[in-house]
Amino acid sequence: MLPALVLIHGGEHSADCWDLTVAELHRQAPGLPVLAVDLPGHGATPGELATVTVADWVRSTVAQIEAAGLDEVILVGHSLAGLTVPGVAATLGSPRVREMIFAACSVPVQGRAIVDTLSGPLAWYVRRAVRLGKPPATTPNLVAAWLFCNGMTRAQRRFALSRIHPESPSVIVEPADRSDLPDDIPRTWIMTLRDRPLSVRAQYRSIAALGGVRTLIPVDTCHDLMISEPALLATILIERCRLAGRARSARQARR
Repeated sequence: MLPALVLIHGGEHSADCWDLTVAELHRQAPGLPVLAVDLPGHGATPGELATVTVADWVRSTVAQIEAAGLDEVILVGHSLAGLTVPGVAATLGSPRVREMIFAACSVPVQGRAIVDTLSGPLAWYVRRAVRLGKPPATTPNLVAAWLFCNGMTRAQRRFALSRIHPESPSVIVEPADRSDLPDDIPRTWIMTLRDRPLSVRAQYRSIAALGGVRTLIPVDTCHDLMISEPALLATILIERCRLAGRARSARQARR
């Protein structure tokens, strides 16, 4: 039996950013359970973005997993979900979480914040917004296109920009706490090689901060790989599910 896929969106996105990848998952692996969650303050899940915390996002994700009746899962996080995935894994525990997959994620050093990991134009933009105490807002389309959509087709770019949402400034400055994250949950990293907000160097820093990454999968694309390369991403995720299923079968056979 294959574990279910739980897709957790990043900053300024919601569950609908996964739509193209979810369609590919259903096409390539009919019957594979897939849940794309909306974090509080995004999409269909209510929440106050000005005051939301990572713990709120973790609790909501766990509640959506339980409501969907999912037992064993693979958690897939994108970008800012580098904060959410460890908390969900710690809450559900290693018996239920078969793997954590970090796709172009930002993971701060333990006790530091996302804002400390940023560099370049994005760092300036975020720090300025936090310093001025600006309310949650969306990145202007021109900036969002530069950050997230380089190399996309025109249709993909339209799709991506139609799914940009306001984001919380509070979680950007919230210190990360992974002290309760189990060591025995496998960790895989999907590295986006043409990523503008999170360069390859920045992603390697996040990998070092997270620790324990066993598998590195490079993809020659931009930050929003779930839109630019949905078929390839679906293929990668299905293979991770199959590997997890075979590993479970092998463990059962040894008992």
